[in-house]
Amino acid sequence: MKNTVAGRKINRYMIGTWGWGTGTNGAKIVFGKNYPESQLRETFDAAFSKGFDLWDTAEVYGNGTSERLLGNIIKNKDVMISTKHFPGRRYSSGENRIALKNSLERLGRDKADIYWLHSPVNLEENMKELAGLYKEGLIGMIGLSNGNTEQIRLSEVILKENGASLGAVQNHYSLLAMEREAPALEYCLSHNILFFGYMLLEQGALSGHYDANNHFPLLSVRGMSFGKSKFAKIQPLIDYIRSLGAKYSIDPSQIPIAWAVSKRVIPIIGLTKPSHAEALAKGTEITLRPHEIKQLETLALESGVKCKGFWE
Repeated sequence: MKNTVAGRKINRYMIGTWGWGTGTNGAKIVFGKNYPESQLRETFDAAFSKGFDLWDTAEVYGNGTSERLLGNIIKNKDVMISTKHFPGRRYSSGENRIALKNSLERLGRDKADIYWLHSPVNLEENMKELAGLYKEGLIGMIGLSNGNTEQIRLSEVILKENGASLGAVQNHYSLLAMEREAPALEYCLSHNILFFGYMLLEQGALSGHYDANNHFPLLSVRGMSFGKSKFAKIQPLIDYIRSLGAKYSIDPSQIPIAWAVSKRVIPIIGLTKPSHAEALAKGTEITLRPHEIKQLETLALESGVKCKGFWE
C-alpha cells in the first residue's frame, strides 16, 4: 500500500498541532502549558526543513486557534493540510460544508488535503455530505477518526454509494491501546486504507521523559487522566524504552514511534520545540528488531494499563 494523499507521496510521519491552540481545549488545559508563537514558528521551520510536509489540526483544537496559528505559519509553504470537523450529536444539514469553509479560512487554504469526520456519529448523513465536498474538489481525501471496525466498514459503503471512498482512519494507537485498536488496524491494512495513529506517546507518558517521580502537571487533562499510580505500573516499560533509546543513541521518545511504524501505522507526532523535530528526524533512521518489538508489547500488556481518551 502506497502512502499517498491525492496522488502525492506523504512523509513517514504526520505532524500534529493539538498543543498549539489556546483557551478551551488548548495546550494549557490539555497539556499544562502554552507555547509562544515564535517558538512554534521555529518548530515548524525545523520540521519543514527535515521534510515533514503533512500537518494535522482540527477545529476543536483550542476552538480554532490551532488552525489559525498554523495557517499564519504555513503561508507560501508547500505543505499538505489535514483538519477535522467534530459533528454535532444531531446532524444539521450542511454542517460539514460550513465547518470546512471556516477551517479553510483560518488555514488560508482553498482545499483540505485530508478532511476527517472527527467522531463517528450520524455516519450516513455526514459521509454523504463529505462525498459531495470531495467531488467538488474541496477535499483531497476523506477520513474517519475514532471509528471502530464496523463504523469504518459502514463509512466505506456509504461513500462508495455516493461516488467517493474512505482514504484514511485516524485513531488513538499506542503500546497502551494496541489491543483495542488491533481489529481496526488490521481491517484498514487489508482494505488499502491509511491508518494514522495519534497519542503514540500517551501525551508524553511513553516518551521516557516522565515517570512516577516526575509526572505530568496536576492541573491539566493529561495530569488528571494519567496519574502517579499509572506511571508506577508502567515503570518497567519506561525503563526499557529508555534503554533502547540509549542503545540506538536517540531520544527515548522515538522508540514507541518506531514500534508503531513496525506495525505499518503512520504516526501523528505533536511538536512544540525545534529540538523535537530534530529528534523525530533522527528517529526515522532506526528499525527495531523483532525481539525488541515483542518485549515492548509484553511489558505494556504486563503493566495492565489501558488508555482511552474521554472523547473515544
